[in-house]
Amino acid sequence: MSGASQDNGAREPEARLTGLQRLQTRLLHLYFRLKRGMTLGVRAAVLNDRGEVFLVRHTYTPGWHLPGGGVEVGETMVDALVKELREEACISLTGPAALFGLYFNRRISGRDHVALYVVRNFAVDGDKRPDMEIAEAGWFALAALPQGLTPATRRRLDEIAGGRVVAAEW
Repeated sequence: MSGASQDNGAREPEARLTGLQRLQTRLLHLYFRLKRGMTLGVRAAVLNDRGEVFLVRHTYTPGWHLPGGGVEVGETMVDALVKELREEACISLTGPAALFGLYFNRRISGRDHVALYVVRNFAVDGDKRPDMEIAEAGWFALAALPQGLTPATRRRLDEIAGGRVVAAEW
């Protein structure tokens, strides 16, 4: 596994956060530091049989991302995955999700980790409408991903598609 990434100088969208967004992120991570020693999140690469992936654009951070979120105390990673897919994508699992990788997310904090699942067995329970958390969501062809896709999301999709070595860091 290689921890190196080649972004060709591209900066993560997180680097373009407003002052208020940076403050919100710092306060949130201060809360998590006090509440728990390590943070763990889940993300899902939901892939349909047309070669498309489901992506979300949040209201609080720039860029298109794989749906996901934090694993709460007392919650399994799969429970968190099911919850986040329901909330962010109106998608439910109809079969097992495959754990693809576990990544260290140094850009967020020195103790954050992300479990990435590949989801191919699912049902779409409805159209995802914008809400307080999700500004926009939709299906995108892997060959025609939206502008504003985060570099980390692009790297994960390249890894899944087989064109890139799986990294240790998000």
